[in-house]
Amino acid sequence: MTAAASEPLRSTYRHGDLRRALIDAGIALARGGGPDAVVLREATRRAGVVPNAAYRHFASREALLQAVRAAALSALAVAMESELGRVRPAHPRTAGRRAESARAGLRAVGTAYLRFAQAEPGLFRTAFAAPGAAADQADPGKAGRSGLDPFQLLGAALDRMVEAGALPPARRPGAEYLAWSAVHGLAMLVIDGPLRRLSRRQVRAIGERVIAMVEKGL
Repeated sequence: MTAAASEPLRSTYRHGDLRRALIDAGIALARGGGPDAVVLREATRRAGVVPNAAYRHFASREALLQAVRAAALSALAVAMESELGRVRPAHPRTAGRRAESARAGLRAVGTAYLRFAQAEPGLFRTAFAAPGAAADQADPGKAGRSGLDPFQLLGAALDRMVEAGALPPARRPGAEYLAWSAVHGLAMLVIDGPLRRLSRRQVRAIGERVIAMVEKGL
């Protein structure tokens, strides 16, 4: 019997932040099995407390799932921000370079999205399989280091394209839904559909073409 299994469950949390401990346990469950694996009783067991203790922070399994969903979206936002950080900024007075830098930003957002889906399929499924607020409703829990969530980061990339002259203003409204649908569809085909047997190299090549298609189509 392991030490963790032999320890009695407690009604209080010795580290003082049971809510965070339950979310961390839920993230681990989601990482291993997607949204269906996020079960409140199992999260409390991993946190080392009795089930009733969890209800002080989460009234239901759905409430915990929403918190884990937000954490998964935040992790995706951080991945997108990291990829955006690799985009070389253009000189503000050079129109052509500003446009290319803006396009590179859009490509970075799509590339990070696809990479995250492959690297963290459980969290990715949880982020989008669990019902929640509409994508355009702000929630600080879903944000990355910049304070923007994944959908807002995509929107900001498109706004930069308009500002740089890479996207006509008339075509900006709703463009995030078009871009998101295309890249998300590929991500789901890769992790849960008929493209899951492709090599990473093949997926990368297809992803680049899909993102280029989105860029040109907008």
